[in-house]
Amino acid sequence: MSRPDWREYFLGIAEAVAKRGDCSRRQVGAVVVDIDQRIVSTGYNGTEPGGPSCLDGACPRATSDVPPGSSYDTGPGACISVHAEANALLYAGQARAKGSTLYLTDRPCKGCTRLIRASGIAWVIAPGYEWRVN
Repeated sequence: MSRPDWREYFLGIAEAVAKRGDCSRRQVGAVVVDIDQRIVSTGYNGTEPGGPSCLDGACPRATSDVPPGSSYDTGPGACISVHAEANALLYAGQARAKGSTLYLTDRPCKGCTRLIRASGIAWVIAPGYEWRVN
């Protein structure tokens, strides 16, 4: 039996985190890992605690005809959830995110890319994707 390398290990954790996602269209998971290979925070896509649930039908994007990849922030397909990346960065805080690696189950959208740049994250890793931020 062989051990998974760090990349496989943290991507597997991101996959498990994604299962908590509160989105009727797809679940995304994120894990912030510091330079010592310690988990700083995790995040999945979903509404604020106690807020409306997309899985219970409260998502305007799910009931719209907008194509995947269209704006999440405006128009009939506006998303009411906070993305996994944003949640993981929010819970990590900038001081703990700086220099860390963000493992994701999917590539970040444009809005999350801006948050990642501002957070001080050094690397983003997703299946088939690797980005040195700094």
